[in-house]
Amino acid sequence: MARMKFLCDSDRCIECNACVTACKNENEVPWGINRRRVVTINDGKAGERSISMACMHCTDAPCAAVCPVSCFYTTADAIVLHDKDLCIGCGYCFYACPFGAPQYPKVGNFGGRGKMDKCTYCAGGPQQDNTAAEYAQYGANRIAEGKLPLCAEMCSTRSLMAGDGDIIASIYKERVQKRGYGSGAWGWRTAYRETVDV
Repeated sequence: MARMKFLCDSDRCIECNACVTACKNENEVPWGINRRRVVTINDGKAGERSISMACMHCTDAPCAAVCPVSCFYTTADAIVLHDKDLCIGCGYCFYACPFGAPQYPKVGNFGGRGKMDKCTYCAGGPQQDNTAAEYAQYGANRIAEGKLPLCAEMCSTRSLMAGDGDIIASIYKERVQKRGYGSGAWGWRTAYRETVDV
């Protein structure tokens, strides 16, 4: 079975935020939450890089390790999802995630912020695929339809890639060989503990 992963090639990202907009529109993400965001490092300085970030669907997810109610689970495709019906909104996952993926849906006093929300890799949730209940809680289930996450499909420079981890690693490796250098695939080794040279 394929191991579905994200990779952002920071040499190609132009900070257009099409991935952010596509995610919000496709999944009707509430105001104040961005399941995906573009972060700029060294803004305005030499070596500036923009990186599209969301849940990396880690191989050994720290969010799942700290969850006291075990609401996080990994699918057969290695996509890390969570069950909002089990979530108690404690926020441990928020602090454990190195990518800042889990977020509270509301601002306010602790206990009134709601249950955590995060990128679902457009794979929905634990409910039956492509039902109204699943869409209301988790957004579109493009994976069940045989599609990739819309954020990656909308990336005009093909900086953000999604799909089988082995295929993505080989595409990035080919890009690095053609360029003659690599900026490093941001977050790849941290999230996936891969030995593949990317």
